[in-house]
Amino acid sequence: MGSLAVDDDQLLRYSRHILLPELGIEGQEAISNGRVLVVGAGGLGSPASMYLAAAGVGEIILCDGDEVDLTNLQRQILHSLETVGHNKALSGKGTLARVNPLCKVTTIERRLDDAALLELAGQVDVVLDCTDNFGTRHAINRACVAQRKPLVSGAAVRFDGQVTVFDMRQAEAPCYHCLFPEGEDVCEMRCAVTGIFAPLTGIVGSMQAAEALKVLAGCGEPLVGRLLILDGLTMRWREMRYGRDPQCAVCTH
Repeated sequence: MGSLAVDDDQLLRYSRHILLPELGIEGQEAISNGRVLVVGAGGLGSPASMYLAAAGVGEIILCDGDEVDLTNLQRQILHSLETVGHNKALSGKGTLARVNPLCKVTTIERRLDDAALLELAGQVDVVLDCTDNFGTRHAINRACVAQRKPLVSGAAVRFDGQVTVFDMRQAEAPCYHCLFPEGEDVCEMRCAVTGIFAPLTGIVGSMQAAEALKVLAGCGEPLVGRLLILDGLTMRWREMRYGRDPQCAVCTH
């Protein structure tokens, strides 16, 4: 993408970002030149990718192998009744094009294996984990650790949400495995079984977009080493601090 300084339409579109001294035109140009991998085009990936596109991210790689189901429409705002039965990444691409046609959207309409995740993580500036199972989360984490790429992680189920950032560009930063070790007896809850409060995914997914934009623009303080936990029933936030596990099998070599 070219310089915003010579594009009046882009200057106008992103003017409310450019007015922020913490961002300015330099930060917006960094966003507009950024490439972001969004794994999962469901409840979290919907608001996250929509805000990334609206904010002017240069390219979004949207990955999802599932099809849109009627039960998704309660919260997955990328999709509509017209796209039920369609692949979620393709359905999402159409929505993002309407949000911001300046944003290039590349779709991958399959579940990514370890090799594909490793390759894609190496091609982008930041990765968003918008999935809903621990196996995929750990695979994404391994790829980001190997490629030293920042990872924005979110989760939402029932009335409970959480968000954090793992920035492997920092030498002492913890990874996902440090916080949630693979192989431990962790109770995995799926929306299809337990249910989910619709706006919760919007809250968490929007926060993932905010953290990704901060990483791209190099502004503020990302949620590295801090896990924000939301109780949506009482609308109370808690912050849990965590550090690198010196015995971590993934990020300690």
